[in-house]
Amino acid sequence: MELELLGKSLLFRGLAEEALREIRGIALSKVFEKGEVIFSEGAEARGFFLVLEGRVKVYRLSARGRQQILHVFGPGEAFAEAALFSEARYPAWAEALEKTRVLFFPRKAFLDLVRRRPELALNMLALLSLRLRSLAELVETLSLKEVPERLAAYLLYLAERNGSEFDLEIPKGELAALLGTVPETLSRVLSRLSEAGLIEVSGKRIRILNEEGLRRLGKR
Repeated sequence: MELELLGKSLLFRGLAEEALREIRGIALSKVFEKGEVIFSEGAEARGFFLVLEGRVKVYRLSARGRQQILHVFGPGEAFAEAALFSEARYPAWAEALEKTRVLFFPRKAFLDLVRRRPELALNMLALLSLRLRSLAELVETLSLKEVPERLAAYLLYLAERNGSEFDLEIPKGELAALLGTVPETLSRVLSRLSEAGLIEVSGKRIRILNEEGLRRLGKR
């Protein structure tokens, strides 16, 4: 199961089974309980992680303690991979949103592997390019769009991955932080989208009723 998940991840996609076994051989398996901090901002960056089970949020804290979620990672996704390229410190916090199992790749061992298998470097470039684009889109969304537009764009993103009916992947409080708002505002906006006939909300369950209307809203 672990090798199959490694092979499906963007970082290791296309690699032969022999290479995947070698990659798994240098990784350490770790388990974090819900709410447990995986690393803190400013901690020494000794390696990166890949989620096997569960979900992880990566976030920054303002001087007043307000949380801005940068990304939520699920099974098959790597995070903190920038630690490979410098002996710096983690620039954000990472916390388990639920009981989570990860693989930890120590920096030195992984770089030694990259030297032996240069095809890994190309996959790293692809992943970092995707991460940079994601962060640029986040900055644009938070700075230029209002909450209804941010939520519409996020729901369309989930629909592309899961179809027109899906469960929210994270609690509404965490979703509010991801969208740069507060839970009360998020609840009001969900109600407005529902009243407008764009979506149907039942607890965590969301059904897209008018994808085109939602898309128009998300592109404003």
